[in-house]
Amino acid sequence: MRRIALVTLVVDDYDEAIRHYTEALGFRLVEDTPRPDGSRWVVVEPDTEGHGSGLLLARAKDEAQRVRVGDQTGGRVGFFLHTDDFARDYARMRAAGVTFLEEPRHEPYGSVVVFQDLYGNRWDLLQPAQ
Repeated sequence: MRRIALVTLVVDDYDEAIRHYTEALGFRLVEDTPRPDGSRWVVVEPDTEGHGSGLLLARAKDEAQRVRVGDQTGGRVGFFLHTDDFARDYARMRAAGVTFLEEPRHEPYGSVVVFQDLYGNRWDLLQPAQ
């Protein structure tokens, strides 16, 4: 079966991004490998044990990439983090200082709230309706 394994997210700093995604969002660090050119191969993913998609955290290499940090989807929600316990994860993320852009909503498709990551990219935290 095929799946999207990784999506690249351009960041300013590897260690800052790792801390945000692991501590504030609850992802796990899958890999952090130095590369010969001075970059690193950094992969984080939700606690899915390899069954979901991960993020490749790639440090911006030049000005063209730096201007994309935090606005990789033109200001719209570009990333969707599903949960099986909306209230638990919302409370944990709030306590960790995650910036939410609205109050949680309960829609026909599930419970949802928009938040920003460290760089300003917009995400949905979503518990799909059963």
